[in-house]
Amino acid sequence: MEEDVAEGMAGGRGGTVDRLVVGLRDGILNNRYAPGQRLIEADLTRDFGVSRGPLREAFRRLSAEGLLEIVPNRGALVRRLTYVETIELFQIRTALEALAVRLAAAAIDTDGNAARFEAAIERIWEDVPRTNGAVYHEENWQFHHAILDVCGNAQLAALSRQLQLPLIMLQLSGAMNPDMYQASVKEHRAIARAILAGDPDAAEARMRGHLGRALEIAAAMPESIFRR
Repeated sequence: MEEDVAEGMAGGRGGTVDRLVVGLRDGILNNRYAPGQRLIEADLTRDFGVSRGPLREAFRRLSAEGLLEIVPNRGALVRRLTYVETIELFQIRTALEALAVRLAAAAIDTDGNAARFEAAIERIWEDVPRTNGAVYHEENWQFHHAILDVCGNAQLAALSRQLQLPLIMLQLSGAMNPDMYQASVKEHRAIARAILAGDPDAAEARMRGHLGRALEIAAAMPESIFRR
């Protein structure tokens, strides 16, 4: 308690919470903390060099983002989706990203969008095997984030990001393989070419095909992947 008061009086607690949110979010999205894993307060206060007050506030923020679940008598757990939640979120995500990709293609030649988009997605053109799940998922997140960044609709971008596609994909990653990653990269390239060509119809068709295939992969996953 004295540490919490001292942090607040020093005006550093807000910055401490922000640092914890960023660090924990990065750990979740890079699979250092796995879906369903309980986050142990004693370990994290030691690792981050903080007291329990700011850590619990960071937990609350990440719970509001949908990355954590706060469970009575158990504490904070990395969110693990049920089968139904996963399917429903993919369906919603497909509708939102179909709109986002149309808007991105229509706006690609304005406000420096093309240069910004190309810079953000440059990794998709690298001709190297995708064998590391964590590396692929970071590339995947950057690609979908780049589309939202140039679509020109801030509310759509905010709604889409709340659905936490990276978290969904990380939960499925244990059952994915390099061939699946490579197929996804090819689809990313086709979507990118359609956006850069300013073709909304083609961009939407390719995005729907891409996320439709991802949904089929999710639907075929073993039950053990999902929370019961």
